[in-house]
Formats: sequence, structure tokens, C-alpha cells
Amino acid sequence: MDTKIVVNQVRKKFNALPVVDGVDFSIADGEFVAIVGPSGCGKSTLMKIVAGFERPDEGSVTIDGQALKKPSPKGIVISQHGSVFPWLTVQQNLMFGLNDNDHGDKAALADHYADMVGLKGFENAYPHELSGGMLKRAEIARALVVKPEILYMDEPFSALDALMNLKMRNELLRVLSEERHTVLLITHDVEEAIYLADRILVLSPRPTRIQASFKVEHPHPRKLSNPELQQLKEDILSQLGL
Repeated sequence: MDTKIVVNQVRKKFNALPVVDGVDFSIADGEFVAIVGPSGCGKSTLMKIVAGFERPDEGSVTIDGQALKKPSPKGIVISQHGSVFPWLTVQQNLMFGLNDNDHGDKAALADHYADMVGLKGFENAYPHELSGGMLKRAEIARALVVKPEILYMDEPFSALDALMNLKMRNELLRVLSEERHTVLLITHDVEEAIYLADRILVLSPRPTRIQASFKVEHPHPRKLSNPELQQLKEDILSQLGL
């Protein structure tokens, strides 16, 4: 596979406090990489750098071989905080990012993605009329409708209860089986990383570095009760000092 993202010796300080210290990794086109690490280690700061919202003090990030100086139009962020506009319907939210004439019938395209994430029939609903899980589906659809090459996901399901979290993981995998995206997921949930990702990077405590890397060889759908995946979980937790 071609290399999509290259992070090279990235360093970042805040008020002279080192937060990210010489991080190196690459992500192949179409690969799903998860990053886990202890609380406060700099996961979200690293994500902001890779997505172009923070500039590193040293090092570089490249997308398709081009140096990243600002957020790339090739990528979109899905965060734990949500990004739908409360004054717009689901359909209007999905149409919001379709600003040029290359998308054809914008309403039809928005409805297609609403259907893809299980929101058929709710196109004219406002965010306050949706459940938490439906709202997260709308946010994912809003990200996917602009057909990004890269999905940056910063603990996107952390605010959901355990059952809805699992449902959204399955929803994401179903969408990714239909459309090709390169995905970088930041999560504190080791099981979530194992369930979703092709590869898992473990960060050290701050100032953060890549401490270990694990390949997840099992095809989807995965059963976390599988002894090999349970052993992988133990290995990752051991790297995290647990």
C-alpha cells in the first residue's frame, strides 16, 4: 500500500513543558491506526498536529508526500465534542459542507449518507430531537458526505454509554466496509482500539513517544473474547503499566 501520512520526529512544548517528544510513525493509504496512551500524555495534542490544527516546534507531517502547513482538505475530524449545527436539520447539516458544484444533487447525496448510518426517516429532524447515538451517527454522516480521504477521530464515542458505544463501533466498521478511508483514532479504550484498528500505537507518559506498536491480524468482525485478542489486550495494558 502507498503511504498516506508520515509523522517525522515531531516535537511540541507548551510554556517550555515538553508534551510531544520525537514521535515517528506512518500510516498506509486505507489503513486504520489507533493510538492509545495514559491520560494526559499528549494524545489529543498529537492528533491536532497530525490533522494540521497545531504546528510542531520541530519535525514534520506529510500527506501524500506534501508537507502539512494547515488543516488538509483531504481530512476531517470527528471529535468527542460534536460538530453538528443545532439550528439545522439532519439533511441541512449534511449538505452544509457541499459547497461546490461537483457533488450533483446535494439533497440526494445527504439523504444517501443519512440512510447509510441508519438515519433514514430522520432527515428533517433537528439535533435536539435525536438521541445521543443518533446524533453521533449524524456527525459521522456529516464527515463522510464530503468524501474525505482521511478520518481523524479523537475519542469520538467516549460520551456514549457502553451499549451505544458498541453499536457505533459496528456502524463505523460497516461504513468503512463500503467506502475506503484512512483512519487515525485516538482512544483511551484498549478494547475499542483492538476491535477497530489494523494497527495500534502505544504512547508513553508525557513527554510522549511511541512506546510500542501492535499489528491486529484478525479479520472483522472480531470477538474480543478470542484468546489471541485477550493476550493482545494484556500486552497493551502491560505497556501502559497496568
